[in-house]
Amino acid sequence: MSTSRLEAFSDGVIAVIITIMVLELRTPEGTTLAAFTPLIPVFLSYVMSFIVIAIYWNNHHHLLRATKSINGSIMWANLHLLFWLSLIPFATAWMGEHPGQTWPTAAYGFALFMPGFAFRLLVTAIISHHGRQSAIAGAIGNDFKGIASLVLYLGGIAAAFFFPWISYLLFATVAVVWFIPDRRVEGIKGE
Repeated sequence: MSTSRLEAFSDGVIAVIITIMVLELRTPEGTTLAAFTPLIPVFLSYVMSFIVIAIYWNNHHHLLRATKSINGSIMWANLHLLFWLSLIPFATAWMGEHPGQTWPTAAYGFALFMPGFAFRLLVTAIISHHGRQSAIAGAIGNDFKGIASLVLYLGGIAAAFFFPWISYLLFATVAVVWFIPDRRVEGIKGE
């Protein structure tokens, strides 16, 4: 199977995830800037989650473009990733409505950690399918960036129980690190 069908399906799911998130946004009760103030945490959590999902979409696109073909393991790994991404709107809404609170922040961190873990599994499935000597395996290398991101997410989850605002800083740090698409796979053409 070619990667284009898997990519199109994934694009559709990610578009629905973003749509669900934006539908959770409510308008202010009044017409003044002061009426918007209580909604700032909800809006900021939406912005953060939109950026995170956009980063996954961008890197997923480059990863699949570097993939020559897919098999059943890759399809299941991709569905696993999409499942965890689909939970981000729930965690985003909970954290946005309860800023600085332990459990919503920890749940949000978990909702960010699991797609990172699932993306790592997808990369592993692709490398396994194409072989350790493939161009994509060479480009990914030891995946320090991916592993470091998972560690930062775990640190953010732990910080939620003591200093939730540090969690937000750690989550944002991962987003900044990944904001530029992963150049390791960007130039590989799989098709």
